[in-house]
Amino acid sequence: MARTNRKVKKKQRPSFGLPTGLILMAGRGGVGIDGWRTGVVTGNGTLCGGLGDVPPDVPPEEAQRAAAAMVQGLARDYHGQEVVVVWDPPSKPGRWTATVVPAAAEPEPEPEPEPEPESFGPAPHQ
Repeated sequence: MARTNRKVKKKQRPSFGLPTGLILMAGRGGVGIDGWRTGVVTGNGTLCGGLGDVPPDVPPEEAQRAAAAMVQGLARDYHGQEVVVVWDPPSKPGRWTATVVPAAAEPEPEPEPEPEPESFGPAPHQ
């Protein structure tokens, strides 16, 4: 029987660390910067980009939801970990920052108390 060599594809680690922060900026118009811009902060640096599917005229809350969903997807897809995005109070007009933290593990349900044995009194004598 001939032996077949199979290439085993190893799961490669992403080139960026787990997100730890998020920056969202409203574009001010001009060449290439019209719309919402993002910066995903990791232990390795910052990944810059934009929210291409989000129109530039949406309210900031909608852009925040889209940016948070993007970061949660990155963490889940590339690191296998759920994260929570916590937005900081606004510090500058047109700029928002957030802290990204690992989601708490689901608490294990508390075991139900065992039922006490039923007591029917002393056994009848025959």
